[in-house]
This record gives sequence, C-alpha cells and structure tokens, in this order.
Amino acid sequence: MKDSRSAEPSPPTPLDGIVAAVVDGGGTLVSWTPGAARLLGHGGPEPAPLGRRARDLVAVRRTFGRPEPHGGAPGGRVLSLRTRDGGTVDVWVRLLPLGSGAAGDGLLVLGLPMDTLVDWRDGLAIGSAALRQEEWQITLHDSALGVRRSSPEVARSGRLSADGDLLCGMPRLGVAGLASDVLRAAMETGASVVDESGLLRGARPDDRGRVYSLTAAPVRDLWGRIDGVFSSLVDVTERFRAADRLDLVYRASRGIGRSLVAERIAEDLVDFLVPALGDLAAVEFSDGLGSGAEPPRRVEGLNADFRRAAAKHAHGPWPDDQVAVGELLPRFPDRPGFRHLERGDVLVGNGPGDYREFLGDGPGTDRLVPAGAHASMGAALVAGGHVLGYVQVFRTRRPYPFDGQDAKLMKEIVNFAALAIDNARRYAHERRTAAALRSSLRPPVSGSTASVDSAGFFRAAVGDTGVGGDWFDALALSSLRTALVVGDVIGHGLPATTTMARLRTAIHTLAELDLPPDELLTRLDDLVQRMAAEAEHPDVVGASCLYAVYDPVSRVCRFASAGHPPPAVIAPDGGVSLVDVPPGPFLGVGGMPFEVVEVALEPGSVIALYSDGLLTVDGADGAADGLAGTGSGGASGTDVTGLLRSACRPGRSLEEAGMELLSSASPTRRHADDTTVLLARTRAVAPADVAEWEFPQDLEAVAQARRLVGEQLALWGLDDLAFTTELVVSELVTNAMRYAGGRVGLRLIRDRVLVCEVTDTSNSHPRLRRAVSTDEGGRGLFLVAQVTARWGSRYSDSGKTIWTEQTIPR
Repeated sequence: MKDSRSAEPSPPTPLDGIVAAVVDGGGTLVSWTPGAARLLGHGGPEPAPLGRRARDLVAVRRTFGRPEPHGGAPGGRVLSLRTRDGGTVDVWVRLLPLGSGAAGDGLLVLGLPMDTLVDWRDGLAIGSAALRQEEWQITLHDSALGVRRSSPEVARSGRLSADGDLLCGMPRLGVAGLASDVLRAAMETGASVVDESGLLRGARPDDRGRVYSLTAAPVRDLWGRIDGVFSSLVDVTERFRAADRLDLVYRASRGIGRSLVAERIAEDLVDFLVPALGDLAAVEFSDGLGSGAEPPRRVEGLNADFRRAAAKHAHGPWPDDQVAVGELLPRFPDRPGFRHLERGDVLVGNGPGDYREFLGDGPGTDRLVPAGAHASMGAALVAGGHVLGYVQVFRTRRPYPFDGQDAKLMKEIVNFAALAIDNARRYAHERRTAAALRSSLRPPVSGSTASVDSAGFFRAAVGDTGVGGDWFDALALSSLRTALVVGDVIGHGLPATTTMARLRTAIHTLAELDLPPDELLTRLDDLVQRMAAEAEHPDVVGASCLYAVYDPVSRVCRFASAGHPPPAVIAPDGGVSLVDVPPGPFLGVGGMPFEVVEVALEPGSVIALYSDGLLTVDGADGAADGLAGTGSGGASGTDVTGLLRSACRPGRSLEEAGMELLSSASPTRRHADDTTVLLARTRAVAPADVAEWEFPQDLEAVAQARRLVGEQLALWGLDDLAFTTELVVSELVTNAMRYAGGRVGLRLIRDRVLVCEVTDTSNSHPRLRRAVSTDEGGRGLFLVAQVTARWGSRYSDSGKTIWTEQTIPR
C-alpha cells in the first residue's frame, strides 16, 4: 500500500532558494551554483560572467544594521544584483571566508532571494503569534501525538500530561469521535480538517460542559514527509448553546400545541423539557381548567387550586414521594414571589434551598422538590391575564446549574405552551357550549308515528375536530305520513351547531306545509344562500341533507337528496339495497334542481339514513370509489350494505341495530367526523282501513257523502265519531262544491286516528276566521277546527287536499 504521507511534495522552505558563489582574493567571480546563474538570468547557453569582478554585479549595496526595505535578516546584508536583462533582484547575502580566513583566500557567498526570505519570515511570524496567543488551544504534535509546541491555553486547559509532553483528555466531537482520532486521520490521509465541531452532527459537551471546534492539518518535514499534525481547538460552547437553543425553540414550536386537549399539551411539554432542559419536569393546571371554569388572574397561594397534569423523570418512573399526576398540590400560603410568576418571570434556583425558600419550608415542600435536585426553574403559564398553571424543571444528575440563557429559553417555551393551552381551553369551552346546544335540539332517540317506528343514533367525532353539525329528525305529517331527515352541516364547532339549529327549525316549518321533498330542499337551499350572504365567511356555509316522506297507505317512500350519501332499504327478509337517489348539489350552491325517487316498500322494511361518518369504517381503506358521485365520498356500497345487513338482520330491534352500527365506525380513522344514523321500520295501513269516493260538482252530492261516511264508520265500529265526521264532511265537501269546481274526492283512513280528506282542483288557501253575528257564512272551518284534533291543507299539481284528524276512543 502506498504511504499517503509521502504522496505530496514538501512545501517550499528557505533551503530551496539558497544560491552560492565563490569569489577569489582579488574579488573575481570564479564559480557559482546553477541556482545563482538562474537567479541572475544566466541559465541558458550564453556565457556566464565568470572571471569578472563580483563588484560589477552589485547595483545597490546596503549595509546591514540600517533599516532594510524588506526587513532583512540578522547576520547578513541585502544587495540589489544586476540581472542579465538589465533588471535587479534583491538578495540577502552572507560572506563566509575560505581557508584560513585571510583576505587572499577568497570568500564563499551564500544568497537567498528576498521574496523567499520574506515568505519564510511571515510564516515564522504567524506560527509564533499563534503559539503566543491565549485564546485558542494551538498545538504542534509529533507523529505519536506528543506535543512539540503549544500555546499557553493548552497548559491552562489541563490537557497536558504531568511531564508536559503527551496530550491527554482530548474532547469528544459528537459523531466525529475523539479529537485524537481526527488528528490521526489527518496524518494518515494527508487531508486537513476544518471546524470539526459537529454542531450540526450531534456534538455534545465534554465533562466540563464545553464544546470545541477542531481544525487540524498535517505537518511535513524538509523532505516532504508527514511527521506530525497541527491542531487548533476553539471553545464554541456559546455558539453551540445558541444553536441548540434555536433548535429547541423550533422543536417546541413543532411539538407543543399540536393538540386541542390541554392535558395532551402538558404531556408534550414535559416530554420536551426532559431531557432538553432537565432531569425532571412537571406541569400543574388550575383545577377548574378542565371543567371550563375561568382561570384565576392571581396566584393566591397554592391553596388546593392547582392539580398536577403531567410529569416526567428522565431516569425512571416518577418518584413515589412526589405529587402524582392527577393529584392536588399541597397547600401553601401566598408569598411575594408569586407576583413574579404572575408577570411571566422565570424563577431560577441553583441551590438545594432556593426552591424551598421560594415556597416556604412547609410540610408539603418535600413533595414538590425531588431528592438530589441542585438546580430548578419555574414559570407560570399565563395567557390573556389568566394564570392557567405552573411549569417546573429540576436537574439532579446534570452537574451544571441553570443560567440566564436557560431561563430565557424556558420563558419562550412556556409562553408558547401557555398560548396553546389557552387556545385548548377556549376550544373546549366552545365545544361544550356547542354540545349542550346540540343536545338540547336533538330529538328523542326513539319514537313512533302512525307509519313508522324510528330510532336515531349519534356519536360525536373522535379527536380535535370539534362538535359537528349532524342532525336527524322523524316528523309526523298529515294523513299518517312521516318525514325522515338526516343532514350534515359543513364545518365544526359552535358556528356549525347554530347553522344546524336554523336548518332544523326551517325543516320543521316547511314540513308543516306538506311540501314535496324536492320543493322542500329547494326552499331550504334558498335559505342557506341567504345565510351565506350574511355570514362573515360565506364559503364555509352549507350542508348536505336527505329528505324522505313515507306514506303508509300507498306504501311508497319518496326521497330527495342535497349532496348526501344515499339511503338504504333493508327488506323484512334481511336483503339490503341502496336507493339510487341523484345526489343533487349541496344546500347553498343554488341554481340546480333536486330530483325525487319513489320506492315501494313492504311492511316491516327498515329505511336507513346516515351521515358520512358511518362511511369510513374498519377495513374500508380506500373505499371512496364505491360511493363516487354521492357528494360525500366514503366507503364502498358493499361495506355499507354489509354493515346494515349484519346490524339490521331479522328479529333485531332498531336500538340494537343502531348501537351495532355506531360501534362499527372506527374511532381511530384519520378524518374523524360525527356519526349519525336514523332507522325507521315501516308499517302499512290495510286496504280495509281505507275508504275513498269521488263526487261530481253537485251540491246534492253532499248528502250522499254524509250517508256514505256514516255507513263506513258504522262498519268500522266508530259510531261515536259519526256525528262529528258527518259535520266535517258536510262543511268541507260543500266548500269544495261551491268554490273549487271540478270533481271532489273524499277519503277516510282508520288507524290510531281517523283521517278525513277532501280533495278538489282549486289551489286557493283555506283560511280560518271568526265570523261576527251579522255574517251569513264563514263559520265552516271554525266548526271543523273545534271538533277535530288537527286539521290542515296540502297542495299538489292537480289541486289541494284539506285533511282532519280525530282521536279514536280506545
């Protein structure tokens, strides 16, 4: 293997430039070296000036001892010698007598060009200055890393052995290893090493807490061989600490405050402080912080007002003799030092008694100061003028104390954490408010109408997304029909909850008008557009909604969707199918119609409406393709139908099925959302419980209508309702004959109530008014309202229907 230490030529030395000549006793130049000839330009084939007087070659003579332009050198003089081309070259010369030293024996003239001499002198000056300075540790090592020369700082550092020869105690340079390893590598490779401090590569302090930057370069002898190494150690501890503090602040900004749960922020804070700043750390919160109470503005002593939220020990479990997580802090009276905490100051203690002096030597002090703690720092979590809690850090095994830079870093980290915790506190307060509002608006979990038995289920989102705007409803309509609604407002938090409340109230109002599903969604869309126009951020105002109306007489359910996942129907035998409802635009988009889909259902079928929170389930990764185009994304249809088939199998109650569906939704999914499910099991009215007639526009048909109704009620055993029903039929049919025109329809439905419907071709709106004593008419609808439980009207493309309901005696 080739020795790399001889691979490079030696650097220039003064000996490389020395020239010589011989002058006889008469002053004649008799001989010179080739270097001298080249120096004066006589290196070619031209005859050399040998045999001439040496004095003729001197252009300017300077006497040594006077100031020389080039500084000169002791023991000689500087001469300007003539060159062959007429120029001059400055040469330092020294005359050495030959033979016995008599004048006639001649002289040996040694010369060195001044350029070479100046370079040599400057190099010596640099080396001498480096070895004399007292800031850096400069050392010239031999091949065994022994010390040839060193600066005074090396001796003061204690790195010299007892005999002052061998370098010991070399610092460790992070992943670069020991400094001695770096020096040996420089000699072996011949490559210099510059600033091998490892600041960006894992450097760590030595036993004294210091960090050094190392510069090393191989040293060559006169023959160009590496026979040692030059090293410079510079203390960069402050630079290292500054970089370390900057890195800590950056990591704190990235690692603390990612959550909206105050306790989780506290855990992140102690995970960061240990081991970054100390060996133990703890965080306490104001005791009412988690319940939403307003934090105090003063630290009025630790009178059971603070509870430990997080703690960490770098070298094992949290000590048993210290206050544990979840435990209230001991009681301490108010002390003047607490005012410093309220101002955001960091309290630093670098002695076992400093922390005790701050708290007072009370009975609970031992439970707050860990054994072996020789340095401590504490700061209050203050945000918006409120004292949210307290942070404390202790050092037990680290030998060095806390300094001002540590306190400054602690303050930056604590201020950042305080803002994050205050944000989490405000978020939790808003979440509780939104949850309370939504809980007050939520309908009963289970209910029953004349046409369906329904059960609604809700589970809030998991994580920090906030309270969503999901809702469901089952509304009793006229003529035994039921409206089923599920919706999902865009966004989370209190704004989403208030939007949900407005939409739910609007749906209740519009449903009372007995509007068709597509018409109801159109009016709801208009409302959302107006809400968006009034909102500060209109782009986040919107909702998806699915509205369905089931008629137990026709056994038909009509669906319309505004960007909502499609409903599902579970047949009595357990078969599951998704209803292909065109999704339509989200509420608030406007300009697009909504379509209605009608589905005939068997009695006992289950209608399943759900929000998109159900669509992301365990094992359904990447299943968004299955419901592409539904306006919500999510799991595939196979996943949804499989869940519904399992949950709504024959013989199970709606409550059992709903709870299984909620438990199937994954609590660890990446995009957590509220999960809402509405299940409705249909019922049907038997054909025998429905009677229908149609009459021409003839007032004589009123009597016929009364007679047919009386006979039908007698057939159903409802003779007790015959008088009031005949009165209702007489008034409604008479009005239809007089004011509507065209044929008039009459229908009776027997169920939990007796429904009476009169249909005509007019779209005029019936109005209830109070007639005065002089009026000849206007009392018909008033009488109808008095003798029935409910009444109203609804409209269709062919006219209107006025309906009434009477309670059937049990």
